[in-house]
Amino acid sequence: MSTKPKKLLDRVRDQLRLKHYSYRTEQAYTHWIKRYILFHNKQHPHDMHGDHVQQFLVQLAVKENVAASTQNQALSALLFLYREVIQKEIDISFEKIGAARPARLPTVLTTEEVKTILDLLSGVHQLIAKLLYGSGLRLSECLRLRVKDIDFDYRVIMVRDGKGFRDRVTVLPDTLIPPLKEQLKRVRVIHQGDIAKNLPGVSLPTALDRKLPHAPKNWSWQYLFPARNYSTDPRTGKRARHHLHPSGTQKAVRTVARDSGMNKRVTPHTLRHSFATHLLEAGYDIRTVQELLGHKDVRTTMIYTHVLNQGGIAVRSPIDDQLRHIREYTLTYEA
Repeated sequence: MSTKPKKLLDRVRDQLRLKHYSYRTEQAYTHWIKRYILFHNKQHPHDMHGDHVQQFLVQLAVKENVAASTQNQALSALLFLYREVIQKEIDISFEKIGAARPARLPTVLTTEEVKTILDLLSGVHQLIAKLLYGSGLRLSECLRLRVKDIDFDYRVIMVRDGKGFRDRVTVLPDTLIPPLKEQLKRVRVIHQGDIAKNLPGVSLPTALDRKLPHAPKNWSWQYLFPARNYSTDPRTGKRARHHLHPSGTQKAVRTVARDSGMNKRVTPHTLRHSFATHLLEAGYDIRTVQELLGHKDVRTTMIYTHVLNQGGIAVRSPIDDQLRHIREYTLTYEA
């Protein structure tokens, strides 16, 4: 008996999961592929070619005026569709029509501004923000931390499957050890409640729930920042306790930054930028900072050297020298 062939978007999802792309990437890629098909009046991508891709990208850039990063994401999704799913060569490349992304310096807070943000936050969002600034974590990395990833003895945090599917070790600040231990007590209460109710436990990466069937209920695998309620995994359809959603911390940080009167665009990622910049400012080696941040290329880390009090920022403006001479002359004359 012949089986019905899978729909195109289902094949896209299968291939993305086979290559272990994140769920957010899966959502973004399927979104752009849908828009591409609708833009060309529901033609099948197999019957289209490079010119159709370019027409779609022109529409995004010229008519919709999207950012360069958005245009490049759409192009990456379509290249993945043709190369990995349809397996059809098209006369187009990222290098030829990929939009040039403007080189922007990251927003960095002063130590006083960081203190203001952290003091205004409260509860679990404050602890998360302190980890972002104190350990240089991305928000997604912080929320995915599990009990076993915190090593109080060696004062380190193990980041699993960071950006680029790389593990790394970063510093665990001494000042965060007491609040982290308090957080673990709260997690323990949630965990014991789940065990008492015979609930499934936490979600696990990839197929570890089959390889380690008892791990979802094991203490060491519990999330450091568990969600309040159970939810259904959109990929597997299984119910489990996931970690907190990033939107809560994002909103909390934006709100306190706005209420404090800061004229900078502050997000949770700004705290990671500040971590890197303040370490370099304190004299730490750039290679060390690169390892703590998990950057593959040191050139990515070097962006923070441009916001330090070095180079152009340390140059004394000639008008300051002129005004200083005028003040010295005035004081001498008056004396």
